[in-house]
Amino acid sequence: MKKIWQKKEGMVTDTFNEQYLVSKGVPDNALIPYDIAASKAHANMLQSIGILTTEENESLQKGLDEILDLYMKGVFTVTVTDEDCHSAIERFLTEKCGDAGKKIHTGRSRNDQVLVATRLYMKDALLGLGDDIGELAKHFLQMAKKYQNVPFPGYTHSQQAMLSSLGHYFCSFVESLVDDKTFTGLVTSAIDKNPLGSAAGFGVAMPLDRELTTRELGFAQVQTNSLYCQTSRGKFESMTLEAIVQLMLTLGRFAQDMILFTTREFGYFSVNDSMTTGSSIMPQKKNLDYMEVLRGQVSVVISLQHQIQDVTKNQLSGYNKDLKFVKKAMLDAFDIATSSIVIVGKMLDAVTPNEDVIASKISKDIFAADVANDLVKDEGMPFRDAYRVAMERLDGLVIDYQKNIQSKVSPGAPGNLGIMAYEKMLGL
Repeated sequence: MKKIWQKKEGMVTDTFNEQYLVSKGVPDNALIPYDIAASKAHANMLQSIGILTTEENESLQKGLDEILDLYMKGVFTVTVTDEDCHSAIERFLTEKCGDAGKKIHTGRSRNDQVLVATRLYMKDALLGLGDDIGELAKHFLQMAKKYQNVPFPGYTHSQQAMLSSLGHYFCSFVESLVDDKTFTGLVTSAIDKNPLGSAAGFGVAMPLDRELTTRELGFAQVQTNSLYCQTSRGKFESMTLEAIVQLMLTLGRFAQDMILFTTREFGYFSVNDSMTTGSSIMPQKKNLDYMEVLRGQVSVVISLQHQIQDVTKNQLSGYNKDLKFVKKAMLDAFDIATSSIVIVGKMLDAVTPNEDVIASKISKDIFAADVANDLVKDEGMPFRDAYRVAMERLDGLVIDYQKNIQSKVSPGAPGNLGIMAYEKMLGL
């Protein structure tokens, strides 16, 4: 198939070379709706400055609508010979609309075409991810309210430290996810700039109306410098991946907790069979493979961000072909993040705290700090003196777990979780 960039008739691209250039799996299918939206806006702009006639633009708009319809039906896809979705769309329009299809690329390059489609995708995906994060935070909040006063050991240095509660434990993930959602919004605002019209990075000799395409595509502003539009590729994706990394750090911590706390040695939680797998040789095994994979996916996403940064660092200003790796890394990271949120939600539905087991494994010396604080409050003893004698006072002491939890009244502590504040944050 002839490439849109080929100038000589009969020129044949080596098949091996062709496949080497194209990303494995041709990930561009996800960008098709966004390239269509950008192409529609670009065509409207070309009409507004007299490059396209009204009839030509109408033909292109109908052709782009037809591509979107075919895409939604699963018929329009990108092949290796197309190179990418941008070329596939232009090929379709040229076949469908004749000369109008050949005109639509006026005033733009595949460089800014890729940039704007990717930028639109990232904006949309970040907004969707933020919504998903909010729903998962609500799920954790439900768990916190359900098990609000169930005693649970708190850990420092992987050793029991002070008494906490399951409400306190689950609320820690609520607030972490709220922060993750907020951060996705900040990143969305940072990348909300329209690169369309920057062409290959050096503008064009015609009065493109970049404000018009910015309004039509819903961007907050124009990304002004045409060279920076090109050099921001990788930079903006790295910002986006940082939001995904922060989310994955939250989810990975939960995964590790579940792996440990469901072992027979701990037994703090039971997991129903829907979230476990078995062994090919050991009949008794119930493995938390989903959580182990999630734990590993954290590293995968971090490596994808590093890949973007490594590929784009210290490049010569302008477009470089190895920027192709940025797109796939970004798409893969979003896919991992959205599926990981689903897995964590399923895990929350599958776990049940073993309250008796938890209570039986709470060490008595976990209350030493509380005894020291009581000596300060009740006997006026200096804290460092109280600290030294606290362990002696533990002998024979009977601890009321619920009373201990409720005594922790500092904001955000087990006895003062701030449930209403979290509900307000999440719009409940």
